[in-house]
Amino acid sequence: MIKLFSYGVLIAILLSCNKGKNIAETPFDRKAMLQEVATQLIKPAFNSLQIKADSLALVANTFAQTPNNTTLSQLQQKWLTTYLAYQSICVYNFGEAGEDGLRKSLAEEIATFPTSSTKIETAISNNAANFNDFNRDARGFLAIEYLIFDLANNQAKIIADFQSQNRKDYLLGAINNLKNRVTTVATSWNGSYIDSFSANDGTAAGSSTSMLYNEFVKSFEGLKNFKVALPLGKRAGQTQTEPARVEAYYSGKSLTMLKKHLTTLEIIWRKFTPYLQSVEGGNALLVATENQLTNMKNVLQGIAETPSFSAQIQNNPIALEPVFIELQKLTRYFKGDMSSVLGIAITYSSGDGD
Repeated sequence: MIKLFSYGVLIAILLSCNKGKNIAETPFDRKAMLQEVATQLIKPAFNSLQIKADSLALVANTFAQTPNNTTLSQLQQKWLTTYLAYQSICVYNFGEAGEDGLRKSLAEEIATFPTSSTKIETAISNNAANFNDFNRDARGFLAIEYLIFDLANNQAKIIADFQSQNRKDYLLGAINNLKNRVTTVATSWNGSYIDSFSANDGTAAGSSTSMLYNEFVKSFEGLKNFKVALPLGKRAGQTQTEPARVEAYYSGKSLTMLKKHLTTLEIIWRKFTPYLQSVEGGNALLVATENQLTNMKNVLQGIAETPSFSAQIQNNPIALEPVFIELQKLTRYFKGDMSSVLGIAITYSSGDGD
């Protein structure tokens, strides 16, 4: 009787210890998630951008040889489609797209804004273009945009300015530099890096899971802080709006790029959803994040495409404040809560103040 009672107590204790736990729970397959992200999102997006960057260079050469309304319009349209494609890879700043010595991330090297017209015009005047120095605000997509667009849409002025050989050389140099940087990264994803990325499936700093998640959050904060808060005058130390500091200021396509960037972030977040469903608190976080994403998209859909985002900030900034407010609410779910439930540390210094 004593022995039977002891076994009964032991079984009761074991059942009590395991109460509420899923004993048969299978650990989440992070390697499969990383392979899916790499093969379905990253690699094809870089390949698409490379193709568009090559085409941009060809169209630019045609324009430089024969500057006229037709070739300029073709160049402007090609820039728009190429920069829109960039919004699909702006998150993946690791591997060959990451920092290396004096080289900053691909996003900083080819998409820094606002651009410095002073640096660009000085370099053109002195015929002293340098696309590998610290002047990242004088190269990349936004420097090219400055050269081929005009705030007043004065095509004749742009064409007249390109009678200067120095200006042609600067444009072609900036585009070739951009193309070469994109090609380097695309080549790495078409090589062995995609396998090593997928295999590095831990969650510690330096793992692919950590890199992907941290760059996802960092890119989201970049969108919130620099594409929205900065021109709205919401950053620390600002006392007024600064409409000229939007992304894609000269083309007037800031809102288009903002929406595409947010779509890219949402697509990546959805790749994390099975992972979130596998951990405690993940399902509740998914519902809350989904609701806030819907709120965010509803606000953006309510903003007119014209006039430009910068013009709307200039004329009626209060009407655009909900964009920043809803992005700020989303920060909690993407950054704080998601980091907590997945157990992935934020490894970069954001200075976001949230």
